[in-house]
Amino acid sequence: MRLEPITWDRLVTAVAERALGAEVAGPEGWRRVLIDGAPVAGGDRLAGAVAQELRLGGHPALVVDAAGFLRAASLRYEFGRRDPDSYRESWLDVGALWREVLTPLDPGGGGRVLPDLWDAERDRATRSDYVTLPPGGLLLLHGTFLLGRWFPAELSVHLGLSAGALARRTPADQRWTLPAFAHYDAERHPLESADVVVRMDRPERPAWNGGAGRA
Repeated sequence: MRLEPITWDRLVTAVAERALGAEVAGPEGWRRVLIDGAPVAGGDRLAGAVAQELRLGGHPALVVDAAGFLRAASLRYEFGRRDPDSYRESWLDVGALWREVLTPLDPGGGGRVLPDLWDAERDRATRSDYVTLPPGGLLLLHGTFLLGRWFPAELSVHLGLSAGALARRTPADQRWTLPAFAHYDAERHPLESADVVVRMDRPERPAWNGGAGRA
């Protein structure tokens, strides 16, 4: 895959443009954007910046952090608190994301999205109110291990890091997660499955595949 240098500001604009240009089904015209990557890749920053760009252009945008849809601690830590396989495969409440975030934006859906469900630190429900995304609005869902789960989306973005950059930027107490990312890359092939790939080894000097479509 050929990657081209791009400035951060231009990347934000380009992702917003790609999101707006994505084909939609149904008269409501909602668009769902997945921003996938390790926590240190900056998916939260990109999602927030793209949402701001969209809003400035008059387009309603809602940012949802997949970390607000983790499973309860008793389920996440069934095989220990530092099990890479569990972290990759079973920490995320996939069913809740389908039900509360993605399916409501299917054609004919009501557009009623739950922004978060579970506070992982306090290990209890957040009790957040639903948000109704108006027709033509865009959802930006960012998080880890989002690809390869058949989530419905009009655009998918993968923020990739080389193994060395990921290891350097991951805090010491989180380095037990590194094998999970290696397995994810080998099994889910995010570089091939994402519509847009961005290399984030140097956050202020990213490189991307031009958003030309899937490789």
